[in-house]
Parts: sequence; structure tokens; C-alpha cells
Amino acid sequence: MADNILELKNITKVFPGVKALDKVSVSIQRGTVHALVGENGAGKSTLIKVLAGIYHSEEGEVFLDGVKVDLRTPYESQQKGISVVHQELKMSETLSVAENVFLGNLMYKGRIVDWKGMRQRASEMLRELGVPMDVTVAVERLSVAQKQMVEICKAINRNCKVLIMDEPSATLTEKEQSLMFNTIRKLKENGVTIIYISHRMEEVFDLSDHVSVLRDGAHIATLPVANVTRDELVSMMVGRAVAHDYPRSAKALGEVVLEARGIKRKGVLNDISFQLRRGEVLGVAGLVGAGRTELARAVLGIDRIDAGEILLHGKPVKIDSFRKAIGLGLSLVPEDRKSQGLVQIATVSRNICMVNMDAVSHGFVMDASRERQVSQEYVEKMDISTPNVETEAQYLSGGNQQKVVIAKWLLEDSEIVILDEPTRGIDVGAKSEIHRLIVDLAEKGKSILMISSELPEIVGMSDRVMVIHEGNLVGEFKRGEATPEKIMALCI
Repeated sequence: MADNILELKNITKVFPGVKALDKVSVSIQRGTVHALVGENGAGKSTLIKVLAGIYHSEEGEVFLDGVKVDLRTPYESQQKGISVVHQELKMSETLSVAENVFLGNLMYKGRIVDWKGMRQRASEMLRELGVPMDVTVAVERLSVAQKQMVEICKAINRNCKVLIMDEPSATLTEKEQSLMFNTIRKLKENGVTIIYISHRMEEVFDLSDHVSVLRDGAHIATLPVANVTRDELVSMMVGRAVAHDYPRSAKALGEVVLEARGIKRKGVLNDISFQLRRGEVLGVAGLVGAGRTELARAVLGIDRIDAGEILLHGKPVKIDSFRKAIGLGLSLVPEDRKSQGLVQIATVSRNICMVNMDAVSHGFVMDASRERQVSQEYVEKMDISTPNVETEAQYLSGGNQQKVVIAKWLLEDSEIVILDEPTRGIDVGAKSEIHRLIVDLAEKGKSILMISSELPEIVGMSDRVMVIHEGNLVGEFKRGEATPEKIMALCI
């Protein structure tokens, strides 16, 4: 019989109008990496919040080491040995590494806090994980990967039995990802059970022993990873076969719409020039920090450039603000959709219409009925899953939030669309839909500049790929020439 450290039985969680979890039962074996997968909105986040004591389920039971536990608060969950490394890290940024590791769990010598002992112990734990660092440094000075290691050390220090990791690699470089994966394997060797949530199938198959699939709040299956293929897993996640990850096909392109000549920004961009044609998807590849987002911001007038010029339809233009860029027919779907692409507390309808208020106004007076009508059209056109257009954007899944951001610029009818990591943190089903939206835009004559860290996506979706390395344009590939290997060779 399997040695289960954690058993969930008939977990049900209901929010107003939504059954987020519907009698979910999952068993987690001790000392394994157990992947949890599903589309955005499938119930993964809700399930881990139940385990973390953030939510309390209406029905169901949780057993830890064979004993029924009541996880009503995060403190109770942590005390019983369940810790979570959230995708959006919540740390005391101004405190040191050691202080964060021992936050809420200080060491004492008698009645005096043992600061020296805490620093020594924190250093030991980090060395054991293979990531030695100065534990006196403030956390705000660390990279995302280093902060994650601090959070893991904090969990270890609390005698963590089950560590839940929510999309831990989403914002990491390839080198940082490798470090993270090695750390996970060390934790497993030391007997820690890992629940690993990821949309990246390659990670699931590389790291996990078992995988559980959620769909629409229901548990679909739990299987040994060795017994399932990627296609089978994707089909279980979305309830249908996803035939093509990358639907882009070669086609004739139109005239040059956008041209950048000799773009320079001190310390960031070095003499970058490129052309973007009508109906083209131009991929921008490079490692995190290479200057890809900075190039987009420079083109859009968000950041000042030191030299160079931008031409639209062959004519030089001065773009000194994002507002000016919008007026000239450019738009941006930003990397961080939550803080930059959306107003979280605003409704779906308000988010869709906020850039083009002329479409839903009479003079200076907004027509609320027209706003709802227009936004509903885009909700239906883009298959945005939302209870209604008056639902606040914060309650939508990541994939549906991304569709709302894109819908906003579709309504504006921008000629040039810049997409920065358009499918980051999005499940495979929503990712496929976003890819088809991009293809539809290109086929309608829109010009797309697409930044992506996912090399298969760049290769599969782009008519051309340009590679940025340390602020320099180091190569360009036509469709059919680019491969992940060729691109990566220029990135390092």
C-alpha cells in the first residue's frame, strides 16, 4: 500500500455563483514530487489555499500522516508542516535573509534573541541547498530565484513536511530554473514532499513522480508520470485534443509598417535596427535581462532613447509618450497583465472599453448600456469565460484576463500590437487560444511584435525571429531557419 503523507477527500469549495472545487479527492505519496496541473480556473489555486489554511472548504476532509487535520488558518497549516512558496512572493523586503528565514520563529538564548545563531543556521541551510549567500543582505536586493530559496529555507526551518510550489519557474532565467530544479531534487532526497504547480509540461515530466489533473473544479485523474504522454495529459486538462500548439503558417507579407533605426539607450540598448511588415509576426528572443522589454518600451515612447529614430510607413515620427504611441496606432499587451494591463477592481466591460471611450460615449457622456453591449460582443468573440461583463477583472483566470487585455486593443483597432510574454502563466488550452488570436490579427493585416522566453513559441509563431543579447541585435532568422538550438546559441 502506498505511503501517503497527505490525503484529500471530497474537498468542496463554493464562491458566490461558482463551485471552485467539486468533491476533489487526491492522495500524495511521501517523499515524492506530485504535479498539479489544469487550465486557469480549474481549481488549482483554490485547492492549495485550502491546504494553506487561507480558505476553508464547505465539505471534505484533509488527512496528514493519517490524522485528520483542520486547517483554518495559515499559521495552523504551517504548524502542522504544510508550507507554500507562492508565485507572487510575500516577504519582508527590508529585512535580511536570516531575519526572513526565522520570521515568526526566532531562536533564543535564554530570553535574548540569538541573532548570531540564526545567521549561522540560515547560512548552513542555504549551503545545503547549494545556494550560499550573504544572509545579512536585505531581501529587496535579491533576485527572484534567490528570494524563492529564502522562502524554501523558511519552510525547512518550520520542519516542513509538504512544500507547495506555485509556478516557481515562471519568472526565472534558464540558469535559475536549473538551480531551482536541483533544489527540488535535494528536498525530495531529504524526505520533503513537493506539490508542484506548473503550466510547463516539460517541467512536469522532468521533475514529477505523479501528476493530478483538475478541470472545472473536478479531479479528473492521478497518474504516475511515466504512464502518461504529454498529449494525453493536455487532453485531460482541456477536455479536448489540442491539435496544434502553433497554428502560424507561411504567407506573403505586406509593406514595411514600422522601422526602428539605430535605437540606443545607455546601458540597455546598443544601436538596434529592425523592420516590421504588415501582417507579420516578428518574434523577439533573448534571455531575461537581454533588453527585449526595454526595446518595446523605447519604441512606444515609455522610456527615453538617447539616439535613433522610429518611422511609421516610411515617415519619421517622434514618440515621446505611450499616449502618443496609442494615437499613432501602436499598442502594448504588457508582461505583467495584473498590474500593467488591467485595472483589477474594474469590471470586464470597463477594462475592455477604457482605451477607446469614444466607442461607448456620446460627446462627454458615457453610455453605460453601449459599454456593456460592446464589451459583451468582445467577450463572445474571444470566448472570455466570465459570469458577466460586470464581473471585476481580478476574479478571472490568468488566461481570461489576458484575453481582456487583448480585447481592449482590438476595440482600439491598433495597427501595430506589441505582445510581451503573451502566454506567460497561462494554461495550455488558453495558450492555444491566444496563439490563434495572434494569427487572426496577423491575417487581418495587423503587425505583431512578439516577445517570448518560450523558444518553441517563438519558432512556431514567428515569420521572422530577431535575437537580442546584452542590448545588442545579434542575429535574425527567417521562418523555417530558426530552431530553439540556433536561437539559444546566440543568447549565451
